[in-house]
Amino acid sequence: MSTDREDAISSDPSERFPTKHLPPPQVRDLPPPPVNYWRYIGPGIVAAGVGLASGEFILFPYIASQVGLGFVWAALVGLITQYFLNMEIERYTLATGETALTGFSRLWRHWGLVFAILAYFANLWPAWATSSATLISYIFGGSAPVIAIVILILIGLILTLAPVVYNALERAELLKVAAVVVLIVVGAAVAIGPAWADVPQIVTRAQFPAAELGFAVLMGALAFAGAGGGQNLVQSNWIREKGFGMGHYVPKIVSPLTGQPEARGRAGYVFTPTEQNLAHWRGWWRFANREQLWTFVLISFLSIVFAAARRSCAQLPRPGRRGPGRRRLPTAGDR
Repeated sequence: MSTDREDAISSDPSERFPTKHLPPPQVRDLPPPPVNYWRYIGPGIVAAGVGLASGEFILFPYIASQVGLGFVWAALVGLITQYFLNMEIERYTLATGETALTGFSRLWRHWGLVFAILAYFANLWPAWATSSATLISYIFGGSAPVIAIVILILIGLILTLAPVVYNALERAELLKVAAVVVLIVVGAAVAIGPAWADVPQIVTRAQFPAAELGFAVLMGALAFAGAGGGQNLVQSNWIREKGFGMGHYVPKIVSPLTGQPEARGRAGYVFTPTEQNLAHWRGWWRFANREQLWTFVLISFLSIVFAAARRSCAQLPRPGRRGPGRRRLPTAGDR
């Protein structure tokens, strides 16, 4: 009896999926893995670009200015943890062409709404647009609230008018990451050359300076290294839009104004575990792991090391000169 059931599932793997809230996926062969890797590189860069924010440019540099590079090891721990989390999220999409939220919604139809609310609060509460606008107002002048509104409108227009939404996002993040890489190269060669001698302190003087800085600051830095929260979940959206695995069969999300919509169902696609499909799966899984490791993890960690080394070089006392001493973490009320 059990053998008959296993044979039936093997011939129709869609039977494994809950169908109370969504229809079963269609069965198709898994496309072959890419031969030209460069054409499919992108989701990890998008993840790195979206994640390059407060952890990389505020918290870790602040910690380094107080205690040196001894806590930068925590950034690698956070990034590696997110790497494994991202790969498990990607695994589902590679095999089904469905996003992680669609997978959750198969179990309970309201999971998508719950995660959306959590993601909105996580991004609205810190007021990222207002923070960026405040920085711009320091440089160019103007009203921070007005600049924040203009930024939000501009982002909305870019994503709405772009014929393919993911392509616009990928190009924007590629530009951001490229600018950061140029900054790292120039800064490494010109601004902080001597500071690279302190990089081994990440290992040789590893520490957990909770007494000096407080547990909350350290945990915040660890959590904000890389992406986080909803930014990890949408990794499945990005690899689907890029055409990874069974996402190859899913039409891309296009602009309602400038794009050419294609009919798309609510369910994804699955493959039977034939010898050829399993060989293709191993190729896709190998490529997805490498893409995530050499883009998201590497770019994020290098940016943290650079920013921390730069701040450590500027703040900590060195032989022959007096350092400015410790400073508190800036607050929103500082102007």
